[in-house]
Amino acid sequence: MNKKDYWAATFEDTLDLIARIPHIAAYVYRRKYKQGKALQPDGLLDWAGNFAHMLGYDDDQFKELMRLYMVIHADHEGGNVSAHTTHLVGSALSDPYLSYAAGMNGLAGPLHGLANQEVIKWIFEMQEELQTKEPTSEQIKEYVEKTLSSGKVVPGYGHAVLRKTDPRFTAQMDFGKNTCQTIPW
Repeated sequence: MNKKDYWAATFEDTLDLIARIPHIAAYVYRRKYKQGKALQPDGLLDWAGNFAHMLGYDDDQFKELMRLYMVIHADHEGGNVSAHTTHLVGSALSDPYLSYAAGMNGLAGPLHGLANQEVIKWIFEMQEELQTKEPTSEQIKEYVEKTLSSGKVVPGYGHAVLRKTDPRFTAQMDFGKNTCQTIPW
């Protein structure tokens, strides 16, 4: 195939990959938290609505939450490790699946995507040690101080302090305050 014709095959593979990712993510979620019972996609729903459906949430407000979530997370442009790596590998006219795999490998590092997992692990450890799912502000403060005094870091505080609040955070908070209280979790 001539290099100038790569775009058509690349475009087709990219669309296919984008369409499959929610199905894979929902399958993993359902396998882990819903006794392995996967739900089939609904071709009448949009991308985010279908993802919500495959997760097992058919509530319209949850579908709206997924639309916001997916749009916000699509806004990574190229400044972070995984997006930059995907772009870099793709710029060599690599197969989109290989570019995606490269980005996922970049996401696995403790200073990028693995950082989210470390935060969740730290929260679970705190809840276990405090023997409560809903610690008080004072309990959290004491646990943070204990973590720091033992020479460890509190995961999730590695990014530079921003002078302005990230508008994506504001959009999610506003949506949550206005909508999420009524979602049947």
